[in-house]
Amino acid sequence: MGCVLAGALLAVAAIPVRAQQAAQGTPVLVELFTSEGCSDCPPADRLLAALDKTQPFTGERAIVLSEHVTYWNHLGWRDPFSMDEMTERQKAYVDQFRLDSAYTPEMVVDGAAQFVGSDVRALDAAMRAAAGRPKEALEIENARWENGAAQFSVHGTAAPGVRLMAVLAADAAHVEVARGENAGRTLQHVAVVRVMKGYGGDVLDGRALKLSGNGVPSGPVRLVVFATEEKTGRVVGVAEQMLTR
Repeated sequence: MGCVLAGALLAVAAIPVRAQQAAQGTPVLVELFTSEGCSDCPPADRLLAALDKTQPFTGERAIVLSEHVTYWNHLGWRDPFSMDEMTERQKAYVDQFRLDSAYTPEMVVDGAAQFVGSDVRALDAAMRAAAGRPKEALEIENARWENGAAQFSVHGTAAPGVRLMAVLAADAAHVEVARGENAGRTLQHVAVVRVMKGYGGDVLDGRALKLSGNGVPSGPVRLVVFATEEKTGRVVGVAEQMLTR
């Protein structure tokens, strides 16, 4: 499977599409910490897009998020998608994985494994490991875009020490970079996080929830919810639904 994904770095369209096989697979959260100010990030951005498009892992369905950090904005280009919240989220992973510092591109799979975001073999191993871990079933219900916000509810098993995160992500985006390390490139992104909010595990009872759409560009929006263990940071359940604005 690693060879298949490696080909994505050269030609995304060349990957055999097996989305139907993976559509009913175990959902796995794949987060990419990236920046348009980082010259090492475009290959990881393309790998994330290929994973999202082709779903090449039989039995697992990748739910991806592109999380743009702020700490490269001083290199001549301010990433328009960068958010302080993503920088802080990555810092939490630095502590969790006992890293020396944050870096880009970094990929994190189910909050359980981290590696350089363009490392195909590491992604392959992390996805296979994720398939062997039990997951709680999360269901998004009554999701709709209304009055400038996502309205929805989530059903799942509320357990002590579990936290729910809800995300609004632009389905896709592209930017022509004028300055900095990627000057002259047109960069493509998928599932670009624009809003992320945390809740207690008690909201898994199906109560009505709301995420403001401020800062979310026009176009299709991905609503992603995932439950994490507060002590370990591991993802124990994840679900996704596309919203039409």
